[in-house]
Amino acid sequence: MRGNAVESQDFYTIFVYPLLIFLVRIVDVPIGTLRIIFLAKGKKMLVPILGFFEVLLWIIVITKIVQNVDKPHYYIAYALGFATGSWIGMLIDQKLAMGTVLIRIITAKPAVTLVEALREAGYLVTDVPAFGASGQVNVVFTIIKRKEIEKITGKIREYNPQAFYTIEDIGYASKNVMPIEKKIRFKRFMLTPRK
Repeated sequence: MRGNAVESQDFYTIFVYPLLIFLVRIVDVPIGTLRIIFLAKGKKMLVPILGFFEVLLWIIVITKIVQNVDKPHYYIAYALGFATGSWIGMLIDQKLAMGTVLIRIITAKPAVTLVEALREAGYLVTDVPAFGASGQVNVVFTIIKRKEIEKITGKIREYNPQAFYTIEDIGYASKNVMPIEKKIRFKRFMLTPRK
């Protein structure tokens, strides 16, 4: 009878607790990622709630590890959980695609067709002539929703494949500068008489 209790305890110590440590880290690290994203986006109500659960889970895991300092497989489970949780956090960040970004496009040749294509797609675009290291260039700016990055970069590759571009997160924009077409569709919906 005593042998079964020892075997059961060994099973928990060797397999169950490290698995739980791993799983809790997979949950609490993405929560931390979300907390940072929401903090950057100014979502003041969500940040403390996420912070509470993130730290609560972390304390549970650390307590178990401190109680079992002589078990290196707990450390490995902790580190693997952190790495996997970081990867999951990145996937969540990509899926959410929250916020707005500034795309800055620098072209050595005139960007007329690219600018026209972006405007036809409903984006607000600023085109500025500039002077770079190799001479005359055009700098094109547009602010878009983050989830539309693929559409814009596709148009850049299509109309000006040699262009250099950068993408930066925007913490705050003074007014709504999202694609015009969507605003028009919304206004049409709101102004169209209902039957």
